[in-house]
Amino acid sequence: MLKVNIVRINKKAILPHYATAHAAGMDLPACLDAPLTLQPFTTAPVPTGLAIELPAGYEAQLRPRSGLALKHMISLPNTPATIDPDYRGEIKVILVNYGKEPFVVRHGDRIAQMIIARYEHVQLEEVSSLSQTERGDGGFGHTGIGTDKSVPVTSDE
Repeated sequence: MLKVNIVRINKKAILPHYATAHAAGMDLPACLDAPLTLQPFTTAPVPTGLAIELPAGYEAQLRPRSGLALKHMISLPNTPATIDPDYRGEIKVILVNYGKEPFVVRHGDRIAQMIIARYEHVQLEEVSSLSQTERGDGGFGHTGIGTDKSVPVTSDE
């Protein structure tokens, strides 16, 4: 198991944890001195009071929590957010309120999931053309409903 160094830069900070044995992401709690109210259609960086030291070749990805999204329309506008291995500052989660009501974030609220993942640097090689594939340059909905390759939709009529 990969070990990652973590520091509580605020002594009140709560360490992230996996909610279940097979959870892919760790729940990341807010570290606040006072509740923060996120008005509809606004964003705010929410501190965690934590900093991490990732090994080279690893990143931390911050992702929304599905319960916050479903029940309150709270998400991360830059999903997934990336924490690079050379960053040593406090982890802050940018939250957005897409809902119609103000949302209050309190100290200890689980505001995001954090996943540690490997990545590779690649060497880009400029060429004059790319190899052909069946899909070609079809993008954005190319294989979805309403295209020649979609599954037929039937009605009850």
